[in-house]
Amino acid sequence: MKIKKKIVLIGMMGSGKSTIGALLSKKMNMKFVDVDSKIETIEKQTISQIFKLKGEKYFRELEVETISSLLCSKEKELILSLGGGSFLDEKIRRNVKNNSLSFWLNWKPLTIIKRIRKSSKRPVIHGLNDQEIEKMMLNRNKYYAKSDFKIDCDNHKKNQIVDKIVLILKKNEFKS
Repeated sequence: MKIKKKIVLIGMMGSGKSTIGALLSKKMNMKFVDVDSKIETIEKQTISQIFKLKGEKYFRELEVETISSLLCSKEKELILSLGGGSFLDEKIRRNVKNNSLSFWLNWKPLTIIKRIRKSSKRPVIHGLNDQEIEKMMLNRNKYYAKSDFKIDCDNHKKNQIVDKIVLILKKNEFKS
């Protein structure tokens, strides 16, 4: 199956975008890029270090630049996993809409909170309690809902989620 557009995975931190993206890329024989990992490679620092040393504003600007570059590249067979806050940016949302098919990996708040609660790799939630994380998630969901497709992931295994995405691609005939 050949896809006409790039595939973008969005969702809250801890939603499995990187894992699902890697599995999907193998299944569809497409290149996979985790945007956060790419930024860490470019900066030679972790996301947490970038936040701490250069600030969130710097990180967000770098994120816009990196995502725009990937989405506007000539490479068509590409799967991108965006950071949890990326899709909140209007320029990124517009660029994703114009250059890709987006899939929101949606989970119940309790599932995400269990996954990310103790993570030191996620500077945006540092110091937040469960209720504050849930509030952030519900706020972000308004933006994630602007994706092309919503995948409800609770009670599904990784391969089942990948299969759901592939089925949607086949059903909607996004083939060349």
